Amino acid sequence: MASTSKRRQTMAKMNRERALKEKREMKQERKDAKKQARLAEEIVAEGELQAPRAEEEIDGTEPPE
Repeated sequence: MASTSKRRQTMAKMNRERALKEKREMKQERKDAKKQARLAEEIVAEGELQAPRAEEEIDGTEPPE
């Protein structure tokens, strides 16, 4: 006959699960950091393209078309 009590989870299994969870969290953090860096690069690149236009407006000269 089967026992009616639940089997307890071993410490080894709990440690494996904790390590796996930590590994997944670290991977997600790396992915998020990479994504933020890519977005920051795009913003900087767009800002560099727009910066000369702002200077031309200050000078009062029209940008050539």
